[in-house]
Amino acid sequence: MSSLILRFRSKDGMHRINTTQTSTFQSIAQDLLPKLSTDKIDDIIISQDPNSTQTAPLSSILTKTISDLNLKNGDLLYLTYTTNEPTHAKQLDSVPIKATTTISNHGPLTNIKQLPVDDELDKLDGMIQRPTSPMCRHGSKGMCEYCSPLSPWDENYRKENAIKHLSYHAYLNQQMAKFNKKELSSSYIAPLENPNFAIDLKCNEGHKSYPKGICSKCQPSPITLQLQKFRMVDHLEYSSHSILNDFINVWRTSGYQRFGYLYGRYEKFDKVPMGIKAIVEAIIEPPQNDEIDGLTLLKWDDESLVDSIAAKLGIYKVGIVFTDLTDSGMKNGTVLCKRHKDSYFLTNLEILMSGKFQIANPNKTKYSNSGEFSSKFITCVISGGIQGEIEPRSYQVSSNAESLIKADLITGSTQPSQIYVNESNDKRYVPDISFSKINEYGLEIKTNAKPTFPGEFLLVSLTDSFPIEPNPMFNSQPYVIENREFLGDLNQDFQNLSTLYNYLKKQGSQIFDFHFLVYVLKLRILNDDEANLLFEYIKTKDESTYAQLVGSGGWMSLMTILEQSS
Repeated sequence: MSSLILRFRSKDGMHRINTTQTSTFQSIAQDLLPKLSTDKIDDIIISQDPNSTQTAPLSSILTKTISDLNLKNGDLLYLTYTTNEPTHAKQLDSVPIKATTTISNHGPLTNIKQLPVDDELDKLDGMIQRPTSPMCRHGSKGMCEYCSPLSPWDENYRKENAIKHLSYHAYLNQQMAKFNKKELSSSYIAPLENPNFAIDLKCNEGHKSYPKGICSKCQPSPITLQLQKFRMVDHLEYSSHSILNDFINVWRTSGYQRFGYLYGRYEKFDKVPMGIKAIVEAIIEPPQNDEIDGLTLLKWDDESLVDSIAAKLGIYKVGIVFTDLTDSGMKNGTVLCKRHKDSYFLTNLEILMSGKFQIANPNKTKYSNSGEFSSKFITCVISGGIQGEIEPRSYQVSSNAESLIKADLITGSTQPSQIYVNESNDKRYVPDISFSKINEYGLEIKTNAKPTFPGEFLLVSLTDSFPIEPNPMFNSQPYVIENREFLGDLNQDFQNLSTLYNYLKKQGSQIFDFHFLVYVLKLRILNDDEANLLFEYIKTKDESTYAQLVGSGGWMSLMTILEQSS
């Protein structure tokens, strides 16, 4: 595929953009917008002659390819626009690569059920309020460039407050501001679309299907990977220390690594403009074979049951967690620090695993024509810190990573930090892939990603913490944790009628534990009404509900069975 250069003349000078005949103007906008003194794409007018009346808004041709517009190598185009007021630095995120942006007369989708946190944040403008400063020269009711509210994507604010990434809703608002003016109701451009890097095997342009035929319509455009500037979730919070300690104890007692699913919910995160945090209320450990240097997941027959029980309590899977711990040998409780900037944060296989989990758990949104955009699913690894401490670190992979995995363009390599680019075959077409980074001189350079490229270009990092004042949903002494019989004899109890009977005798009414709840309902002794009483009691902790529960026929049958089996 031959490349060409298009020239653009504007009030900010002459700009040259490298592209191809099959590239859309959306990819041109990605490279062009950062060079202009405006971030309002709807205000940019493009023409082939500065004196011509035949002009068009740049936003109206985003889905057109260079070939569609009959442009040739060296063509000169003219841009006119109004320069931004210099109140604060402009923000320009990359336009999604190879996204299918659709212009319609319809607004956001109304039949998509978003998460409650998304509906809540949709109602906010996210503007960052600022107090008056010594630079202000107006009265108490006035406003100027030094005290006017900032947009939630303001770059200077992020730098001053050490915020590494835009939040998902700040990014969404920024994209809406670029592509959809509020005063224009005649057209609507969906601001979010997942990249698509796969070849169309059902192309209907009149040629034989790939690999016997190919055209500019069915083949993916060249891909340039960059560090993603936004993140779908900003923070991961464990509702109590004991949740993580109970999980890590498997390694402490056996030396084996462990895997679990994080169950919780998403809420607003006020430390980031329009931020989202995941709150973990429980870790469920599926069947697995654990080893000192890894693990193998087994078939989990109870997954749908656990998901349905969690849904009754208003929680759901928000991610996965696994350990990668090695004792330092210093006999002081420290562990080796294996994951750092000079090695890797997630291995290539872990990146692929994370991407597959994200693909399986898409983020529902009404601002994408497909009803989905990326994922809020989190990958947390428990490993060694710089000082030898055990610490959680949380990540997601980028939307580009998800699309690379969907198109089967990448796989693991022998170097844990490197991602291998697959070769083309009769079902997979691999376009040119490069990655863009800033070198030691502050210049942006592009490097060919084949045969391998650093996995860090696909990662997005989150922050982690525990609450200062814990208020967990499950706050009683935990019941026996499931599926640990595969670990062998660790002098521990297992889930059975005997341990359940002892737990109920000891705990009385203090049965606020997710592992206990799952095991009781697996026994299928309680009917639906009695199970709902148990759900209600765990949610409200109301003693009158507990009295109804223990007085029910199903609960009395359960206690009779437990007494007879003890």
